Amino acid sequence: QVQLVESGGGLVQAGGSLRLSCAASGLTFSNYYMGWFRQAPGKGREFVAAISWSGGSTYYADSVKGRFTISRDNAKSTVDLQMNSLKPEDTAVYYCAATVARLRVTTTATYNYWGQGTQVTVSS
Repeated sequence: QVQLVESGGGLVQAGGSLRLSCAASGLTFSNYYMGWFRQAPGKGREFVAAISWSGGSTYYADSVKGRFTISRDNAKSTVDLQMNSLKPEDTAVYYCAATVARLRVTTTATYNYWGQGTQVTVSS
């Protein structure tokens, strides 16, 4: 049974930093592209960042480029999202996701497995 478990969310002031982590189990982690998505109240789920199998390729939404960094550790089956210079508009539930595909990695429908999400709240 595949499980993706996010951690690291919380409340932070604008300009601050948080590091999210996602621990995967029940799958051959190195065979999966990993992504982070987020969903704010009343809005749809949106792409944040993705990383290729080896970590050699990364993808970011324009809204987080230069502020967020995605990384992975295949030995530990974890993927992290370092979030710096946080803004109130970054407030959302953040989800970790896994896909065997290497195309359309910015699209929610591409992903096979999802975590339960972790809340990130940025106060102004």
